[in-house]
Amino acid sequence: MDSAATIQLEPHAVALLRGGPLAAVKVAALALHLQGVASAARTGTMRTSGLAARTGHPLEKAVHASLYRRPAGIRDLLKEPRVRKPMAELRAELIAVGLLRGFPRGRTRAARHTLDDLRTQLPVPVEREGLSTDDVLLAVALYDDEALTVLAPRFARDAGLLGRGGAADTVPMPRGSGGSGSGAAGVGF
Repeated sequence: MDSAATIQLEPHAVALLRGGPLAAVKVAALALHLQGVASAARTGTMRTSGLAARTGHPLEKAVHASLYRRPAGIRDLLKEPRVRKPMAELRAELIAVGLLRGFPRGRTRAARHTLDDLRTQLPVPVEREGLSTDDVLLAVALYDDEALTVLAPRFARDAGLLGRGGAADTVPMPRGSGGSGSGAAGVGF
């Protein structure tokens, strides 16, 4: 769709397109961490430093405000009404430009082409050196755990951002237990 080609997608929107709300909140949390205003708390949770976020993105502001109240895990953030509101607005914007369908929910052909084009422009990073903050966020938006483990491994692990962001994903599962701990969130948003 032509309107999709003319808009500049922010990493949060790319993440929402690729992996749904969980992916978008991961990008917002990483952006706050890169600004120095969020860090890992107890295993699998994050907290703010108390400093104000320097971002204007509504999703980052909502995540920051939620973490300011108390440390939380990524799944807890997805349940926060203050996070759900900017997520719904971002989703509505993507529907308006023809990258998401309202019903049945999912990506459009234009979205798939957009993601493919972005992956061509920014391959999976093998190191952080030489990447701007925007490139780091876009790489995580496009490649999720594969990029997180290269670009922010300690924060991603300690904050519970890897996998589906649940306790089962932060603790290795014994072989044959039925859980892999490495699944990615789907696009069922």
